[in-house]
Amino acid sequence: MTLTQLSAFVLVARLGSVKAAAKALNVSEPAVSQALAALRQHLDDQLIIRDAATMTLTSGGSRLLPIASQMVALGAEAQSAVRAAQGRPMQLRLVTTSVIAEFIAGPLADAFTRRLGRPVETSSGVAAATEMPVLVANRLADLALGPDLASPGQELVSEPVFRCKLIAVSSPRGGSHAPRGPAASWQWLVDPSGVDPASDTSRLLRRLGVPESRVMVFPNQTAAWAAAADGDGVAPGVAHLLSHQLRRGELRPVETAATPMEATWYASSLPRGLRPGVVGSLRQFLSTPVAMHLMRAPHGGVPPSAFRPPVYVTIWS
Repeated sequence: MTLTQLSAFVLVARLGSVKAAAKALNVSEPAVSQALAALRQHLDDQLIIRDAATMTLTSGGSRLLPIASQMVALGAEAQSAVRAAQGRPMQLRLVTTSVIAEFIAGPLADAFTRRLGRPVETSSGVAAATEMPVLVANRLADLALGPDLASPGQELVSEPVFRCKLIAVSSPRGGSHAPRGPAASWQWLVDPSGVDPASDTSRLLRRLGVPESRVMVFPNQTAAWAAAADGDGVAPGVAHLLSHQLRRGELRPVETAATPMEATWYASSLPRGLRPGVVGSLRQFLSTPVAMHLMRAPHGGVPPSAFRPPVYVTIWS
């Protein structure tokens, strides 16, 4: 029995699918399936039974899950302790929404490292709101930036770090490119967060009653804005991240019944005493004027006029 096998089991059980676990671990689905099969054979128990629609833990799987979670967490702590003893840089693993990863995470991590004055190996990944608490609780990520993850039964601590507004934008050319009729009938152009039911983008589309058939997903936010500038539809976006495009006249705001929509970004991590010290330092940094300025004007991404597809964000380099 190995930590790899236990990690695969915990993530499949918590996330509900081999595919989601493979994405979180940045490995192939067959690799997760093989690890789970080896653990089943070692323990002589199926652990997880899948029917047509759901996954169910066996009695043995239910008893193993909390123990396996603790073992995976201890494995992460052991690795961190050895790194520290070797004098290697601290690790900081962020998991964020796709928009924060595209525009905010890089500049924020760079500024934090400079302010800390010590070497930090920072990596960032993108995850859905349902995946974030699992990744943080099982020490696959140190801090999540995005939705509020605090909930009953969860040990995570979530604090608001930035408030913003979502607006809708389209081509400035008007004419045949101008959206007509109710917002639910427009073609909506979204980044990957548009398929996450808990995201701000999905919340906006639900308020407007937009059906799935009227939504087109792009590899990132910049690509969606580029398509909107070309007249392919209407794109939602965070208002302050759109300021340059609006000022240059590359996009124009579109009025809807639900915009501007208030939104909040949260920082979520394990509570003090369970999280690495660097996470506490980052949480303090997020409340500083420097961090606020970077989240308001990160100078990240590229304007639609300079976009060259595709720009992908992947989990863990």
